[in-house]
Amino acid sequence: MLKHGCFLFTILLVLSSCDVLNKAASDAANNFMNEGSSDAQPPSLTNSEVISGLREALSVGIENSVSITSVTDGFLSNNDIRLPFPPDALKVKEKALDLGLGDQVQKFETTLNRAAEEACKEALPIFKKAIIDMSLSDGFAILNGGNGAATKYLKQQTTESLTSAFSPKVKAAISKVKLTDYWTPLINKYNTAMILTGGEKINPDLDVFVTQKAIEGLFFMVEAEENKIRLDPLARVTDLLSKVFGSLTN
Repeated sequence: MLKHGCFLFTILLVLSSCDVLNKAASDAANNFMNEGSSDAQPPSLTNSEVISGLREALSVGIENSVSITSVTDGFLSNNDIRLPFPPDALKVKEKALDLGLGDQVQKFETTLNRAAEEACKEALPIFKKAIIDMSLSDGFAILNGGNGAATKYLKQQTTESLTSAFSPKVKAAISKVKLTDYWTPLINKYNTAMILTGGEKINPDLDVFVTQKAIEGLFFMVEAEENKIRLDPLARVTDLLSKVFGSLTN
């Protein structure tokens, strides 16, 4: 009888131990699942954080863009933003080439890009102020708007004011690199020929052309920098950028 009692007690003890082990295993599994699910959730973001992140991304983009474009050959050697011969004056280029002025045409186009490069040295504070003043009512819509969405918004909202602010810098740059010294002989030759043939004289506003193209080039580069931040975690150089743009890939 005693043996039977000991046997029953041993079985009960084993079963009780199994229940404890099963509960411990279940608790551990639940804890693991909860930890995993919390890690998988993206960090919560406020609209204020998103707006700050977008502004920071644009600031990083413009800093990088200005450092690239404001050096010698920053525009001239970049086929994406290189300033062409003014489209309104292509007849001038054609006539100059016909007259054997190829070297002068090349010097003019080179100096045209030098003017944009020189002007971009003054662009950073102008663009940064535009970024700081930019109002983003719905940061999430722009954040989730795809590649270049923040840059496109900045361009829509600020091109007019940036043009006004940037124009004097371009004018000074044109004077510094002596662009008109290369332009005047070309346009004079052309207009003289037009007098003889009865054609229309042309003299486009180089200040306006360089201003427009320099700003377009900067926006092109800023958009490329924004897209790097969107797509490449290594380009998110601050904690805020990591948090805001990291939310797009979680």
